[in-house]
Amino acid sequence: MSVPRLLVVTDRTQAARPLPEVVAGAVAAGARAVLLRDKDLPAADRAALAHDLRAVLDPVGGLLVWGGAASAPAGLPVHLSAADPFPPVRPPLVGRSCHSAAELARAAAEGCDWVTLSPYGATASKPGYGPALGPAGLAALVRGAPPVLALGGVRPGDVADCLAAGASGIAVMGPAMRDPAVVAGYCAALAAAPAPARRWVGTDGGRV
Repeated sequence: MSVPRLLVVTDRTQAARPLPEVVAGAVAAGARAVLLRDKDLPAADRAALAHDLRAVLDPVGGLLVWGGAASAPAGLPVHLSAADPFPPVRPPLVGRSCHSAAELARAAAEGCDWVTLSPYGATASKPGYGPALGPAGLAALVRGAPPVLALGGVRPGDVADCLAAGASGIAVMGPAMRDPAVVAGYCAALAAAPAPARRWVGTDGGRV
C-alpha cells in the first residue's frame, strides 16, 4: 500500500447526495483513496457504510481509510485524530491529523505513514486551529515530518503551491462532498505538478 497523493475525506453533513453516491462520483472523477470520517455514526452503521464504500473503491483498486482506531475493521488503514492514542496493534497504514510542529513531531516519532496538515487556507470546516498556513507556513512545518497532505481550504489552483512547499499531496473534504466532479480538477493539478522529491522510510522499511 502506498501513501495517497489525493485523499477524499467524507462528511455526510455536507454531501449533496447519499455518501456512497458522492464517493462513486469522486471515484469516477479520479479519486482512488477515501477517508471514512463520520465518527458520530454508531459502529454498526459505520461498518455498513464502509462496506458500501469498499464496493465502490475495490473495482478500481482504491483505498478506504478508517477514521480513528476505534472499531476499525481488521486490515483497513486508519487515520488518527491529533489526540488519538496510537493503536497497540499497528494497522497496515496509519495517518494522523496535525496542526502544529509538536503534533508533526509526535507523528514522526510514532512512525505514521502520512499526516494531514491543516488549515492550509481559510475554511469553515477547520475553525479553532489557528490562522491559515498558506505556502510559507506549510513549508516551515514539513521538514522532518512524514509525508504531508495539505488540508483545509485547498483548491485545485493551490495544488502546485502546496507541492512546491513540500507537501506530498492533498486532502479534500467539503468541495468534494458538495460536488464530487471537482475531484477531476485536483487530479489534473496533481498530474501536472512535478512529483515531490521527498522520501520517507516507513516502519515497514518501504519508501514512499
